[in-house]
Amino acid sequence: MQYEGVLNKMQTEINTPIEYYLIFKDNFINLNQILDRTLTIDFIGYECLNCGQSKKIFRQGFCYECFNSSANAGDWIMRPELSKAHLGIEDRDLVYETQVQLQPHIVYLAAASDVKVGVTRKTQVPTRWIDQGASRAVEIVEVPNRYLAGITEVALKDKFTDKTNWRKMLQNEITPANIQAIRAELKDLLPTEVQPYFDTTDHTTYNLEYPVLSFPDKIKSLNLDKTPFYEGKLKGVKGQYLLFEDGTVFNIRTYEGYVVRLNVE
Repeated sequence: MQYEGVLNKMQTEINTPIEYYLIFKDNFINLNQILDRTLTIDFIGYECLNCGQSKKIFRQGFCYECFNSSANAGDWIMRPELSKAHLGIEDRDLVYETQVQLQPHIVYLAAASDVKVGVTRKTQVPTRWIDQGASRAVEIVEVPNRYLAGITEVALKDKFTDKTNWRKMLQNEITPANIQAIRAELKDLLPTEVQPYFDTTDHTTYNLEYPVLSFPDKIKSLNLDKTPFYEGKLKGVKGQYLLFEDGTVFNIRTYEGYVVRLNVE
């Protein structure tokens, strides 16, 4: 069966294991249903996720112009401590920034490789953890805006990484840490204005299972710009990666905005 469309991050549905979907304009693929089948990926063009034009993708699915102008690509997205909507200060679009920044945010611990700290909107729990390939996650605090979450993450960066080691994650090499016990010792490290939220935040441990038949021993990344056509047997999906039998892994998020033709055999 053949599919064609613009790559966007895979959509997920909580299940055991998690269900993954690639959504295109006119159809979709349930990736769990094509495990152990041959998948071909043919790169045929670009389509900016913001302006919709066939311009070369620069970053995060945007062409160069949109990446430098869209409110969806402001610096505060990657660095939440730069959020200023709570002060009424605009970065690119105050209406949009107020909507996104002034809502409940979660600062969390996740074990996808090493234990890491991160930030997400409450509405993105547990989607954010799935996108990172986390096997376990726990909330540290729930705060009312993105700025407070950002300064909390910064305060904890001396103790934890804020990056996932994607190679370890894809090889299922996860630090065997008790994230509940680690969380219990963090209150005194939090910014003063955030500490009152610590005791009121739910801290259930989330355990996530992925649809993977086998994990790769050695990893090589598929680069569509250098290798515009690839064929391989799909052995799993974890985080936002497709895992193939020959050790090739394909990061869907890296290639958002790329137009591809897929064939499932």
